[in-house]
Amino acid sequence: MPFGEVVCGAPGSGKSTYCYGKHQLFTAFQRPISIVNLDPANDNIAYPCAIDITSLITLQEAMDTHGLGPNGGMLYCMEYLEANLDWLEAGLNELGPDAYVLFDIPGQVELGTVHESLKRIIQRLSKIGFRLAAVNLCDAHYVTDAAKYVSILLLSLRTMLQLELPHINVLSKIDILSQYGDLDFNLDFYTEVQDLSYLENALNTSSPRFTALNLALISVIEDYSLVGFETLAVEDKNSMLHLSRVIDRATGYIFVPPKDAPVPEGTIDSSATSASARPNLYSLFTTAAGPTAGNIRDVQERWVEAKEEYDAFERKEWRREGELLRDQAARQREKQDEGEMKAGGIRERK
Repeated sequence: MPFGEVVCGAPGSGKSTYCYGKHQLFTAFQRPISIVNLDPANDNIAYPCAIDITSLITLQEAMDTHGLGPNGGMLYCMEYLEANLDWLEAGLNELGPDAYVLFDIPGQVELGTVHESLKRIIQRLSKIGFRLAAVNLCDAHYVTDAAKYVSILLLSLRTMLQLELPHINVLSKIDILSQYGDLDFNLDFYTEVQDLSYLENALNTSSPRFTALNLALISVIEDYSLVGFETLAVEDKNSMLHLSRVIDRATGYIFVPPKDAPVPEGTIDSSATSASARPNLYSLFTTAAGPTAGNIRDVQERWVEAKEEYDAFERKEWRREGELLRDQAARQREKQDEGEMKAGGIRERK
């Protein structure tokens, strides 16, 4: 049973950077991962791409052939992919039953909010066995403006209702949030989407003409009570690990046993099947796991309140770690030289 993430979000929210960072992280941990580029306008891909939609159709081809603009051409490309899903399925089958796939989606928000092609593509992938979760990236600096914060809440809610998947909303680029000014509230107010009526004063200050409209939208968001946010600093390992754990819970990947997990007694030997289909005790123990590690107040202290102090401490630790590794390598060379001298005498100096 393959697993995957549908990585969506507005242009510039960091989707491709997230995919590249996750590929590096999973490769270091020897977890399987493949990335599928479904953006026909992305001709500068930084990550290794297993399947690329540009080999099927490009945005420029759609625009030139049908006289469309960028947005219309993007919608046409998604409809063309939907009509040629056999091409995508054939490429996914080559990745194997234990694949973990990131689908890098174009940034046009209408694809995930009102247009039906992406939704039908996801439904087709679910029917062929994929366990998917939507990872919706939103630029973290929007929380510094009350009206913009309401807009990303509404956009995230609409995306959740449209895609109909286990959904994780993420405030990306949290590491540069401090560059955009002070927050009106603590960070947990924005991530947990607490009582939004407290935004009224800020809305009156920033956009008094549209206060009534914003409050009406807030009422709709609170009526659904679905939206919440995780945070992400893609260059920080702890942040990436925390988000990966949250996504694994959403997809059910936490129930997949490791390769060396023992098989319960009395079960039929199924070593030839994929890991997700094997009987195991690992899933039973995983269900007893508590809440994911990490505290939003720690995130606020690290990236908002004391970012410079933490950065200086990390640089100091990196230097110390580098010195330890350098000393360790020097000692190993000395031992190797001593061993060679004992075995064959003193080496000639050049």
